[in-house]
Amino acid sequence: MGLSIHYSGSFNPSASLREMIEEVKDVCEIYQWKYFVFDEEFPVGCFSKEAYNQDIYGISFTPPKCETVSLSFLSNGKMSCLPNLQFFGNSTDEEEAQYLYMLSVKTQYAGIEIHKLLVHLLKYLNKKYFLDFIVNDEGEYWETGDEKLLQDTFNRFSFFIENFATSIENYPIQSRENFEDYFKRLMEYIHKNKFPDSK
Repeated sequence: MGLSIHYSGSFNPSASLREMIEEVKDVCEIYQWKYFVFDEEFPVGCFSKEAYNQDIYGISFTPPKCETVSLSFLSNGKMSCLPNLQFFGNSTDEEEAQYLYMLSVKTQYAGIEIHKLLVHLLKYLNKKYFLDFIVNDEGEYWETGDEKLLQDTFNRFSFFIENFATSIENYPIQSRENFEDYFKRLMEYIHKNKFPDSK
């Protein structure tokens, strides 16, 4: 739960992975973010294949109070990350296997400035290094560049998270109540607090 940026895509085979890594490292060092560099060169001739090895290529970094941002790829050039490779890399289930190539980063607790900075970094890197790059920004800043909309969305997410946490504290599950009934009662309480005039 919390405002996130979801993204997927591939590395442009005509671009330099090493160069991208160096640029991202520079940003991390300026902002004093922790980072980790994976392999810096793709195997020759792997981009045209669906198959991939068990290595990760690229870089990941972690801004303060933010989830780790993975700018990393499999040997076939598609965006992925180490946890996705570990969880979904050997999956034979088609629906489950699609998560191998879906990345996201929660920025809810990092704040608006970090969120904006990540969006601008992704836009810059997309132009130079990525192909078929798709972003779903829950704050809609990627799509609109609207800071007020981003602030309003952050506030709405924060309100819901705080209200949900308070509701759980004030409305614990009752001894003979199943979880489904408890959750229904909890959501009714949250709805009444969010929309006091509703019945």
